[in-house]
Order: sequence, then C-alpha cells, then structure tokens
Amino acid sequence: MRNHRRNALLLTLSTAAVAATLSGAPVAGAQEGAGLRWKPCVRENGPAGQECAELSVPVDYRRADKGRTTLAVSRVRSDRPAARRGTLLVIPGGPGGSGVRRLADKGRALAQELRGAYDIVALDPRGVGGSEKARCGIAESDRDLVHLRPWPGKDGETGENAERARRVADACARDGGALVRSMSTANEVRDIERFRQALGVEKLSAWGTSYGTYVAARYAQEFPGRTDRFVLDSNGDPDPARVAHGWSANMSRALEDRFPDFARWAADPARGELRLARRPEDVRPMFLALADALDRRPEPTTTEGVPLTGNRLRQALQQTLHGDEFEGLARMIGAAREPGHKPVLPPYLAHPLPDEDATVAVATICNDVRWPRSVRSYARDVAADRARYPLTAGMPAGIVPCAFWKGGRDDKPVRITADGPENILMIQNLRDPATPYFGALKMREALGRRARLVTVDSGGHGVYLGNGNACGDRAVTRYLTTGERPARDAYCAAGR
Repeated sequence: MRNHRRNALLLTLSTAAVAATLSGAPVAGAQEGAGLRWKPCVRENGPAGQECAELSVPVDYRRADKGRTTLAVSRVRSDRPAARRGTLLVIPGGPGGSGVRRLADKGRALAQELRGAYDIVALDPRGVGGSEKARCGIAESDRDLVHLRPWPGKDGETGENAERARRVADACARDGGALVRSMSTANEVRDIERFRQALGVEKLSAWGTSYGTYVAARYAQEFPGRTDRFVLDSNGDPDPARVAHGWSANMSRALEDRFPDFARWAADPARGELRLARRPEDVRPMFLALADALDRRPEPTTTEGVPLTGNRLRQALQQTLHGDEFEGLARMIGAAREPGHKPVLPPYLAHPLPDEDATVAVATICNDVRWPRSVRSYARDVAADRARYPLTAGMPAGIVPCAFWKGGRDDKPVRITADGPENILMIQNLRDPATPYFGALKMREALGRRARLVTVDSGGHGVYLGNGNACGDRAVTRYLTTGERPARDAYCAAGR
C-alpha cells in the first residue's frame, strides 16, 4: 500500500509482556524524549518547520542488550499552540514506505486541514529511508519488479518464479543478518510505542494508509490505552493467519472491479489520439490480446535492453489503476500497437528496485506469518486464478520468497478485535485495486463497535487528501479536529 516502486510488492511475547516492556511511566517517556535531538530538515515543497531526529531501538525486544538499530523520525509542530490538542502519527503504506517522506509530501495539506490541532510526527520503519539500512544482496535481475512480483511466464509457467523465490530467500538467510530477521509488523508496532515514549506524550492519534492501516490496527489492539483518534485509510483484511498472503490474493478480483473505470476513460471520444477503443466493453479484450501478443513477442522500448513484455504491461496496468492518471498507460498501449513506435517505460518498470527496498518488502511479509510451502500448490493456485481473473494472469496467487523463508516469525499473529475504545474511523474507496472494499469489510467486521466506516464511491488507492472527494475529506478532518464520527457507517457519493 505510496512510492510506486516500493508499492509494487504486496508473539512469543504476550500483549501484557510487550506492554510491560515498552509502555513505561510518564517520567521515563519524558527522559527518553530528551534524547531526541531535533534538527531542521525542510524538504522542497514540504511543510515549513519540518524537523528530523534519530531514535535508537532494540533490534530484538526480547534481548534488548544484544544490539540496537537507528530509526529516522520527523515532526512538524503545530503553528497554533493554543489550538493544539495532541500528536498525530502518519503511518505509511508498504511494507517499505517512508513515514518521513510521507510527512514531507502530505504535511502542508495536513497542517492546512487540521488547523494546528496536532503536532504531526512520523518514523521510517526499520531499513527504510533514513533508518539504518538492511540488504540481502538480492541479484539485480531478481529485483526487477516483474520478477520480484511473481508474474507467471508465458502460458502460466511458474517454475522460474519458484527458482527465483528460493534464490531471494537464500540471499536473505545468508546476508540479511539480525536486522532483516527483525523486520515485522510486530516490531514496527513496538517501535511506534517506543517513539511515543520518546516524544513524552500520553497518547497518539494516527493516520495509517494501506499497509499502515494494519500497523495502526495492531497498535490499537496491543496498546489501546495509548490511542487517541485513529484513522484507517484504505484497509486490508486483517486475517491473522494470512495477512500479506491474503492481501496479495485479493488483488485479482480487486483489479477486475477497478478496470471498468479505465475502460470508460479509454473509450471516451474526448481522449482524441489516446482513445483505445470505440466502446468501453472493447477495451478489456483489446488489452488481453495485446498482453498475450507481448508475451510471445516483446516490443523494444526507449529503455535499451528492457523490452515491453506482457507482464510489464500488466504491471503497468495494476500500478496505473492506483490513481486516475491514465494517460501514460494509454500512450504505452498505443505505441505497442503501432508499428515502428517504441513505448516509454515508467521508472519502476525500466529499472530494478534498490536492494534495500526489495529487502524490506520481502522481509516484512515473510516474517509476519507462515506462507504455504508447497511449490505444486502455488502452481495449481496460479492456474485457477489465471483462468478466473485474466487481467492479473495468476500473479497474485504466485510463489514468493516466503515459501522458502528461514528465520523470523518470532511473534504469534495478533487478532484484531472489538475490544478497546471506540475511537477508530475507517475510510475506503469502493474500487480500490490494492486494498479492495471486500477486504476492508473484514477489517470493519473485526473492529466491531470500535469503528465507523466511510465508504467513498471512487476508484484508486488512498482516500484522505488523495482522491479529491470533499465528503470523505470532511469526514476525516471533522473526526480528527472535533472527535465527531458518523453515528453509523456512512457513504460519500462520487465527486462530492
């Protein structure tokens, strides 16, 4: 669930023990806060007054004396101290999203909406952004997004994917070290609690997006007394036995639900030279036929040595449908259909991911839960998914390094429940291709009386301050600034 290249991938300690280890008395929190040495770090187009610091946390909270790692943290203090009512944590998507970068990107809009009600803070999770880096030494070819994501080969072959997944898992086991083994949602939650202590505040409010909704929900489950007002934006199914495995599987149907928005756009006569078909119903068979042709005969692109394959086209579709800017995809399709024209690849398709980005994404999803181990079962699942949802060609059911993962998984999965304060507002697009609405309903069901859900009749991934729906933005802003939630689950019409 943010930066496109990172977005491209989807307790041995009891809760009481974790709380005892991390919560601390207010005085201890204030003392830790004195250790945060803030310095200016204003970014171009970012909010005025942004500051950054470093936070030291244990690599392993069970063995806090066995090593530490450093996290980059950031804040933008309220410019209206008399109006300030608390501290709002921005939790990015991913796994692998940078909280510091997201604060820079959204800080101005947040500050304008919230009118000084909060100090706004964020942290970079382990291995991300300004935090201590971790690398598995994954081969460059294996970091190509259409390889790191398990797109099947021509006609649905999965053998090469299995070999690649094993190589990545072996690289992380060999070269990743303790930091890679520590990357998990459980430790991100613990790091957030340590950050709260370091800030010297009694409670946190939060705005979590995409994968960040799961992080926020787990924090609210494990530290309910430390939560103020929580917003969960673009939610996944929190099934504790599946987590990222389930999120990936859901993408097949999710993309099918979103595709008609693109089809209507692409068949609109107003598109001129970008129009791809005469009728919306013609766009889907055209796309599938083109992807199949590119599987068999890739086209050269403006990036030397990187042709447009069927899987690169499918990945471009999936990535594009996260937002509403369809022109680049339409131009790519048009060039691929026109003899003598070379398609232009976006950066996330033209170049491999950096090793640290690939490492964080893979390690977190593999350390969180156990994935199926049978190579044959993945092959069967891919064939079935491919037949049912041709647009994604079986990729969401494909084999990933988690099938061969070694180490990690020191924490039992946490079930999200209705136990805790009634202080959560969920917001969700109806046609989200990454965290689909039917998955968000599972989060809504799990939270029960604790939550209200605002449904927005829109496509794309990310709602608050992201898709231009004023009704949805008002609902979130009202809750964060006044504490007022809808009396019951609510609906925002398109364009309102």
